[in-house]
Amino acid sequence: MSYVNRMNPGVNLTALRGHNAALVLDLLRAAGEAGISRLELAERTGLTPQAVSKITARLRAEGFAAEAGRRASTGGKPRTVLRLVPGAGHAVGLHLDRDELTAVLVDLTGSVVAERRAPLAFGAGAEAVVEAAAGEVEELLGAGRGVSGAVPGTVSGLVSGVGVALPGPLDHAEGVLRRVTGFPEWDGFALRDALGARLGLPVVVDKDTNAAALGLALAGDADSFAYLHLGTGLGAGLVLDGALYRGARTGAGEFGHQVLQLDGPRCGCGDRGCVEALCLAAVARGDVEEAARVLGTAAGNLVALLDVDRVLLGGRTVFAEKTMSVMGFQEATA
Repeated sequence: MSYVNRMNPGVNLTALRGHNAALVLDLLRAAGEAGISRLELAERTGLTPQAVSKITARLRAEGFAAEAGRRASTGGKPRTVLRLVPGAGHAVGLHLDRDELTAVLVDLTGSVVAERRAPLAFGAGAEAVVEAAAGEVEELLGAGRGVSGAVPGTVSGLVSGVGVALPGPLDHAEGVLRRVTGFPEWDGFALRDALGARLGLPVVVDKDTNAAALGLALAGDADSFAYLHLGTGLGAGLVLDGALYRGARTGAGEFGHQVLQLDGPRCGCGDRGCVEALCLAAVARGDVEEAARVLGTAAGNLVALLDVDRVLLGGRTVFAEKTMSVMGFQEATA
């Protein structure tokens, strides 16, 4: 499944030249080494063959695309097939968890070419976290210069930007954090602008659950699904009818704060008996079966509400206790 193409059909307007080029790049990425012809690109984007020819000529001139041979056609000369050049561009992915930072450098196919991990004190304050994150990105880009065809000598080089994933809630459109559970001091902090100014690179900010769900959607996992992430917290990323669902104020997916037990333990959000509080408390006392039961019950509510095709689990707690979680979770959602 090509997520970007399905949700953003191309249009023949000069003002959207970059948008149309992105559609073509996404199809080249999805085609892999086998490549794709210009005619197929036109059919799948809705662009005219002339527009596709101009876009692909520009991408070839800039080094993003190259010929991948010829393919037999029905009733005409063989079609020239184009492929993406993975090392022609890179991006940085940055995950800011409550206690750990992960930074990856990826090529145009999304393959990781360099990675760094470091402890992180998310409660140390915005300035300290931004400085720590920027330092790790700079170190990462330094390591990436040693990769064949990777990043040239300057920090910005061929790096298109930085995507930051972290716990919500937050305003994805503005790159501003809201009251992250347990860290109210982050409320209103413009992370996108602060980190962008520090690095001199474009920055996009999103919830970690949304970022994970988008990655799964790009891989063609399902048309409608919920991704549940249980790590230092609990949240959800929602893909409905092939599109990432953010809600009217980009606040959708706060799955961990639905109340299951009115007189339950106090949650960091201020309520009692939230799924997150119940799950994390069960894990802390070693009762992983209870954690799976609670998570499965809440997931069952979500499935009944949204009628999704699939529920996917992730996060360090799930991976650490995967042998227990599958059975207990399936029993609760059945």
